[in-house]
Amino acid sequence: MESIKLKSRAKINLSIDVVGKREDNYNLVQMIMQSIDLFDIIELKELVENKIIVKSNSGDIPLDGDNIVFKAASLIKDKYKIDKGMEIFITKNIPIAAGLAGGSSNAAAVLVGLNELWNLNLTETELQELGLKLGADVPFCISGRPALAENIGERLTYINGLPKNTNIVVCKPNIFVSTKEVYENLNMSDVKTRPDTSCLIERLGEGDLVSVCNDMVNVLETVTSKKYPEIKEIEDIMREDAIGTMMSGSGPTVFGIFNNEVDARKCSIKLKEQYNQVFVTTNSDKGVEVIV
Repeated sequence: MESIKLKSRAKINLSIDVVGKREDNYNLVQMIMQSIDLFDIIELKELVENKIIVKSNSGDIPLDGDNIVFKAASLIKDKYKIDKGMEIFITKNIPIAAGLAGGSSNAAAVLVGLNELWNLNLTETELQELGLKLGADVPFCISGRPALAENIGERLTYINGLPKNTNIVVCKPNIFVSTKEVYENLNMSDVKTRPDTSCLIERLGEGDLVSVCNDMVNVLETVTSKKYPEIKEIEDIMREDAIGTMMSGSGPTVFGIFNNEVDARKCSIKLKEQYNQVFVTTNSDKGVEVIV
């Protein structure tokens, strides 16, 4: 096998809570993470020359050593002393810097793909341990199964996610948010409502979509939506047809959950009058998937 193609899926958060800080000042979190069927395509091709080349259809991402996929390929090459080169082509569909873990998902796909391509026979757990060196979301993206993520987001407990084929609309306004700045500006004394994470997990187990939507809370929204009124504007539009809506990650992407595809499509048409990056999708239980 000299090449492989993979789907690299986005994620949304059904809840985010900050429960403390580590000594190194990293925030301790509790998050419920859910993969969605919005994905980039990652193509890996072996090169005779022993170097890593990154290409993309997007002009908005770095194509050098600053790209997390370059770092992922370097990590696995160095660790397992692989003396082959690799060309990585990223077809971007997931909005960039959006709170959807697009970069982490791309890195996860590179690790999974190179494990296959180079017959390394690493287990999912071993791949996740490697992925953690690249970022806290990468271990989740490798499996993609719904999970409670704790500590800095890397400690995963797999749970029931949204009911199969839940209709979701994702909208990213044309603004860029620094996750670091959001966490730095978070003041938990400003947070009036925090998620009841164990209750939300229970509701997901029961498949009670309306209760799940009622219980969704993202404490980071207190920071991001204060700075960017577009977030609340998108949520207001979604609420006309959705059963629940919330910001994902540190933002600025907002998602809505709908009873049916008709309502989801209706909402997407309204949003597209004002926003360019609007997607109608469903949930998934896979993060990375080999296509070819």
